Amino acid sequence: MSADTQAGNYIDGAWVVGGGAEMTSYNPSTEEPLFRATAADAGQVGAALDAAYREFHGGAWRALPGTERARLLRALADLMERDADELMALIAREVGTAISTAQQQVLSPIAFIRWFADAAERGPADGLEQQLPLHYEPVTTSSMLLREPIGVVAAITAYNYPIMLIVWKVCAALAAGCTSVLVPSPRAIACTVAVVRLMDEVGFPPGAVNLVFGGPEVTEQVVGSPRIDMATFTGSAAVGTIIQRLAAPNLTKVVLELGGKSPNLILPGTDIDSTIAGSALRFCANAGQACGATTRTLVPRPDFDDFVTESAAYMAGLVVGDASDPKSFVGPLISDEHLRRVEGYVQRAVDAGATIVTGGRRPEGLPRGHFYAPTLITGVNNSSEIAQEELFAPVAVVLPYDDVDEAVAMANDARYALNANIWGITTDAIAVARRLRSGTVTINGGGGRRLDAPWGGPGHSGIGRECGEEGYREFFEVKHVQWPIR
Repeated sequence: MSADTQAGNYIDGAWVVGGGAEMTSYNPSTEEPLFRATAADAGQVGAALDAAYREFHGGAWRALPGTERARLLRALADLMERDADELMALIAREVGTAISTAQQQVLSPIAFIRWFADAAERGPADGLEQQLPLHYEPVTTSSMLLREPIGVVAAITAYNYPIMLIVWKVCAALAAGCTSVLVPSPRAIACTVAVVRLMDEVGFPPGAVNLVFGGPEVTEQVVGSPRIDMATFTGSAAVGTIIQRLAAPNLTKVVLELGGKSPNLILPGTDIDSTIAGSALRFCANAGQACGATTRTLVPRPDFDDFVTESAAYMAGLVVGDASDPKSFVGPLISDEHLRRVEGYVQRAVDAGATIVTGGRRPEGLPRGHFYAPTLITGVNNSSEIAQEELFAPVAVVLPYDDVDEAVAMANDARYALNANIWGITTDAIAVARRLRSGTVTINGGGGRRLDAPWGGPGHSGIGRECGEEGYREFFEVKHVQWPIR
């Protein structure tokens, strides 16, 4: 399996050399060019939109029984499982996820594909047809609700979990009977092409899946097209607002999975030693490039010094290095531009009086690559820029609190509300979880991502949900059919 360096666009069942500018992805560990694709030009983007529209409104895909859609999705999962080692190596080289942790980037998406295959067979949890009770005014009538695929889906994916996001968007759309136009991050060219090549190998009908590369102009054309019925985007809140504006003229539905500045709350009386590793790993994995990373740790004031000291010692032992090296746990950030952005946040915090307990620099002995040492910062308050803005890096702040009410108020005092974690006695933690404004709350580290659970959150963390029953429902419209009983 290899990524084609020329024909990066997939339109109406055929690989197409783009008519636009050349796009290159780089290995963030070595800074060397990795893969190239040519962006689609406006005519090719239009052809992809037309293909998805034709296939949905008159082609084979929507008419296929759910069992057949499920069969094809399971075939895709089998191919990904066959190529799992190669896909993990590709993720390490292009995204910078440490190969020691890259299984989550491949094996978890495979499991999600199989979940969506099951969903294709059974429909949403409420069923494709739902009978309503009789209605008696002004005459006796019977009604049913029909759940039908929403239509053509624009899937706009980020670089940090490229395979997972394709699965959550494109495979969910396919399971529902929708068609799609995928616009991925140019920083994940090879990973995206590899997955779409497997879709091509499976034999989805032409037009069911389309892939176009490009910059903002391609996203604008796709999301702003009247042929699109739903746009699903993962990325920053700033770009999410642009997606909303592009969708607004056609009143296109949007599902937005955006940023996070998630709290990690340690309740009074918790054994501090038991929280150290889990707290650090939750924001250092994938070099912190995860929207759900818990980067604000709230600690009872009496435990503050112990937590900081032990966390710094643990984090100093995390191996930072080339993502393809099995000894590395923390790989690079995606680009030098992003690295410099992170350095700017940390420097401004220091200038305002913050203390860097550990990290706060590029590691020694790594002359190439966009590496940043796992970093712990104190001496800031909850309203500080670095405590409120998403850095997308292995950087966290630690904040003391005096009572649980204050901790809850601090946890909720952020424009993001995607994720949270609570350490403590389970019954106490559940009580606090009910008070948090967050799409997900794990307790004592949770237990792994559930296939049937939704992901998303209110506020600047987005609109709608992905995954699970809630996320699957997003790909359906509901039709009410009513008739009199005579």
